[in-house]
Amino acid sequence: MTQLTDVRPPLGAGPSSPAPRRPSPDFGPIDRARGWVVTAFLTAIAAITRFTMLNYPTDAGTPVFDEKHYAPQAWQMVTGGGIEDNPGFGLVVHPPVGKQMIGLGEALFGYSPVGWRFAAALFGSVIVLLVIRITRRMTRSTLLGAIAGILLICDGVTFVSSRIGMLDIFQAGFVLAAFGCLIVDRDVVRERLARADAEGRIALSQWGPRLGVRWWRFGAGLLLGMSTGVKWSGLYYIVAFGLLSVFFDVAARRAYGVVRPWVGTIVRDVVPALYALVAIALLVYLGTWGMWFAGEDGYDRYSVGNAIGTGGTWSWIPDALRSLWHNQGESLKFHEGLTNSAGNHHPWESKPWSWPMGLRPMLYYYADNGVTGCGQAVCVKAVMLIGTPAMWWLSLPMLVWGIWRTVTRFDWRYAAMLVGYLAGLLPWFMDLDRQMYFFYAVPMAPFLVMGLAIALGDILGPAPFARAPNGHRFLLTSERQSLGLLLVSLYVAIVIANYAWLWPIMTALPITVDSWHNHLLLPSWR
Repeated sequence: MTQLTDVRPPLGAGPSSPAPRRPSPDFGPIDRARGWVVTAFLTAIAAITRFTMLNYPTDAGTPVFDEKHYAPQAWQMVTGGGIEDNPGFGLVVHPPVGKQMIGLGEALFGYSPVGWRFAAALFGSVIVLLVIRITRRMTRSTLLGAIAGILLICDGVTFVSSRIGMLDIFQAGFVLAAFGCLIVDRDVVRERLARADAEGRIALSQWGPRLGVRWWRFGAGLLLGMSTGVKWSGLYYIVAFGLLSVFFDVAARRAYGVVRPWVGTIVRDVVPALYALVAIALLVYLGTWGMWFAGEDGYDRYSVGNAIGTGGTWSWIPDALRSLWHNQGESLKFHEGLTNSAGNHHPWESKPWSWPMGLRPMLYYYADNGVTGCGQAVCVKAVMLIGTPAMWWLSLPMLVWGIWRTVTRFDWRYAAMLVGYLAGLLPWFMDLDRQMYFFYAVPMAPFLVMGLAIALGDILGPAPFARAPNGHRFLLTSERQSLGLLLVSLYVAIVIANYAWLWPIMTALPITVDSWHNHLLLPSWR
């Protein structure tokens, strides 16, 4: 039975509708004010969860787990002119950006737990904001953007990563922001093509019109350079997002009737894309070493004449660049040698096939000596990087559904999400002998959440509207849509409950030994 309900105009084109041919130049929900209110509210909740008890736990006042590497290196940047200058470091194995972010917090709050975790908590909160806005733009639905925000607030991987002074949350933030720039760029391109179509300029060339300067794509290149400046795995996203941008352009030119869309994209768009997403990213990466270039005592700063000779084929290159090249080569050797076959093993390492479902989480902190507060004689407390099962255990069905929708419906939203998700997963299969950890999957988490939110939109279905004789618009509410809304609401509630249940083992609250073991649902979690 169908019921008529008097409501405001629809929020957008409907959460399930892929872009039509010759799309309208109106590319977003019309409830902008409400969209920002929802975004601000959920981001505030995210900030509360990320910043609460940020100074806890510590290892007798010192950093825990790999904070022991990055917090001191960041503090050296604060006190040593922006570079790591301690000759006691065996090797500085990651670029500077992530440690510089940690250093900003330490500059504000000193060498303290809040200092070395502040920037991570800030990035973790901003990531929630970005997911809400990006999902809202992709689905044309404020509701689905809000659902994505709630899911990410409740994601254990980004939650724990936002509360520890490590690097992966920064890379996730820069990658997600670059992805968002490309989504906006896609809409801007279609707006320009819609204008050209209205003015009759589409058919003036078989390649279609020139699209002009694309500042959002340029911004994506800047952010990808920063991502690579956190960890080299940012290179994978440069390749993946470069291809995504090109396919966006091909699809846009086809949608607006360009005679030769592929050739038009190659001629009009590929070279600018290489400039914006590759050349700019590379220049930004070099720029992240600016303080190292300007300093006198940075690690490996004067390799030429010491670790390597002054002559040779490449002697014409400035010594600073040659020293950086040597430094990067030494870092690469370190990573290449970090293999299981070379005897490098860690009790909590994992391989990429286990990451989508979070089958092997990461124990960051554990204490059972002198712990009180659980109501029994023996208490424990722990911080575990763990994916909220209500979401991560659905990753494989979500991926299958996303691939199906991409192949059969040409749904660009799933295709874009898959590119971001798989760019964080597939490259790690190239060297399975390498020592790996679940925290490498942190940049995948926002794309998992977006995929789930889009799939929930398919369950909700589009919102059909009708017009009454008096001109008012009415929402047609069917039993199928009511059932879909009920299922989505129940699922979101389950995710929130699952997150609340995991809270003690993600924040080091004192719990009983039995409770600790009850939280470890799978043998591989132990």
